[in-house]
Amino acid sequence: MEAAFSKVMVVKIGSSTVTRPDGSVDCDYLANLARQVACVRAQGWAVVIVSSGAIACGLSRLGIERRPTDLPSLQAAASVGQPLFSAAYDEAFAAEGIATSLVLLTRRDTADRTSYLHARDTLRRLIDFQVVPIVNENDTVSVEQIKFGDNDTLGALVACLLGADLCVVLSDVEGFYDANPATHPDARLVPRIERIDAEVLAAAGDAGSSKGTGGMVTKLRAARALAVAGIPLVICSGAAADPIVSVARGDRIGTLFPAAHLPHEITPRKLWIALGDSSKGSVVVDEGAKRALIERGSSLLCVGVACVEGRFSHGDVVDIKDRSGYLFARGHVAFDSDEVELAIGRTREELAGNRLLKALAVKELVHRDELVVFE
Repeated sequence: MEAAFSKVMVVKIGSSTVTRPDGSVDCDYLANLARQVACVRAQGWAVVIVSSGAIACGLSRLGIERRPTDLPSLQAAASVGQPLFSAAYDEAFAAEGIATSLVLLTRRDTADRTSYLHARDTLRRLIDFQVVPIVNENDTVSVEQIKFGDNDTLGALVACLLGADLCVVLSDVEGFYDANPATHPDARLVPRIERIDAEVLAAAGDAGSSKGTGGMVTKLRAARALAVAGIPLVICSGAAADPIVSVARGDRIGTLFPAAHLPHEITPRKLWIALGDSSKGSVVVDEGAKRALIERGSSLLCVGVACVEGRFSHGDVVDIKDRSGYLFARGHVAFDSDEVELAIGRTREELAGNRLLKALAVKELVHRDELVVFE
């Protein structure tokens, strides 16, 4: 049974949007969601949903009012909540004649090339069968080393994995504001953001609800990775009137992060560099190095580094900034921060002529295969 879908939309929904204040599933919201999905499917959109909420549901069922901080309790809550969560989705979508499936992922499932392709092929086949996959992190078994950390990251991953045409984040806010609306009553909604620069990141803050782990910063990280893959992102309120239908129709709602430039290939490894939350420090590069990375797709050499921020080791992910502080790239470094500092202010010839520093001249600090540029 083949579906006639011509476009793919990934919809990410946060815990605070899909659950009631007590943590239980908001069945009325899911019924409305299913109706919207049925509507856009009739217009040729395949829909994949990335949804938080299992832990919140589990805590509610267990009678735990305050979210625990220890991992075993969170995993136990996820174990209790996941079947409740999945059943609620299945019941709501069945009323619209739509079958759902549950897909639980960890970093381990997608960081490996073979596993990544299997996950992609499974999701594509579910779409072929006209199923709406409900994707969530496998919180019952995830540990820090293999966690996505938030479903904004997971949503971006799924969108990139499928080569989606659009990613929509249904949030508890109307979109991106130029200041935190909770503390700045005069904050203005920004309808479109072409470039995520230092000013935009500073305005994002660290806001997030007590039910979830994400905030606006994680959504901006997702937007940057999606832009590299050529996928537009819309952040809007999940409580708005039919937001999925509105976005599919092209209405102006929330904040749009367009992907106007030609997409670049983004491999699973580069995707983790882009989406990862584990940057150990930063290197600030000069204008020549920045142009080489953006315009020529070059590797980053130690001689292009103007200064080092933080401490990092060989193999760590670091942010790459220009002199204004704008983060425009990320990559895995081949040297420790102490070594990189020794190269600052020296020419490549000076490094090559020094027996102790010669490696800094001949080997890339960040090889282009280990580099993601967000421009």
